[in-house]
Amino acid sequence: MISLQPLTNPKTSPLYCHPFSPKTLKKKPRPLTVHSLLQYNRKPQLSGETPRVVVITSGKGGVGKTTTTANVSLSLARLGLSVVAIDADVGLRNLDLLLGLENRVNYTVFEILNGDCRLDQALVRDKRWSNFELLCISKPRSKLPLGFGAKALTWIVDALKGREEGAPDFVLIDCPAGIDAGFITAISPANEAVLVTTPDITSLRDADRVTGLLECDGIRDIKMIVNRVRTDMIKGEDMMSVLDVQEMLGLPLLGVIPEDTEVIRSTNRGYPLVLNKPPALAGLAFEQAAWRLVEQDSMKAVMVEEEPKKRGFFSFFGG
Repeated sequence: MISLQPLTNPKTSPLYCHPFSPKTLKKKPRPLTVHSLLQYNRKPQLSGETPRVVVITSGKGGVGKTTTTANVSLSLARLGLSVVAIDADVGLRNLDLLLGLENRVNYTVFEILNGDCRLDQALVRDKRWSNFELLCISKPRSKLPLGFGAKALTWIVDALKGREEGAPDFVLIDCPAGIDAGFITAISPANEAVLVTTPDITSLRDADRVTGLLECDGIRDIKMIVNRVRTDMIKGEDMMSVLDVQEMLGLPLLGVIPEDTEVIRSTNRGYPLVLNKPPALAGLAFEQAAWRLVEQDSMKAVMVEEEPKKRGFFSFFGG
């Protein structure tokens, strides 16, 4: 049996193992190099002070903020952590659809502020995972009241922290697209941020702008998730690599989500990717990102060199 040598600090650096060939197995076992595969035989250790309030944003619409919020939230709940997800998109909420909870949202934050219900009545508890709850800001096609803003959302988050049944471990805020008043409201109670981007120039320019706004608001702990990555286009030099994206934005990398057709299917069914059996490739990537979020860890993008083509007999003749 080949034993893996753990890292000096396994709490902050999950285990990875290097792939080995059958030829290696015939030789005398050597200490394997530890790279970057998550160690699933232990639970992640929660880092930082709880509750951790994390805003998931991007600036540009359509990059996968809501999909990321739904899958990361349920991944955290499956790890045994209590999670409250807040859909901060006023009038255009979609998080309840992705979670399959659209028919159970009877009260929202607006009813709480108007005194029509209590906070615990507006929280929708998931039947699959009782430690996950959803809170919506408003109902579809509702108008934003003049009194709602950053102070109101901060008051809601403070109320979640002071609940009698205990504060949640994580509060994830699904930020609306753009950098207008809705964006300012969503980031106001957060002390961490996850920036979702795709490997295209329009998304990267918006992500760079949003990074500056987050830092101006005092949020220094910013990590990014690169979504909808296609390795075939990267190899054909039709898409920027994850390493290029990281060098352009200069942010720690929380996860890389590949392009997956299961995303559309799960969205239409209201069944998050991380609950699929067998698990989808993108669902596994979201679970790994949630693991790193718990331990305040990050991953490193590397350049994969292509193997040189083998030269045949006719290559001597220019073939």
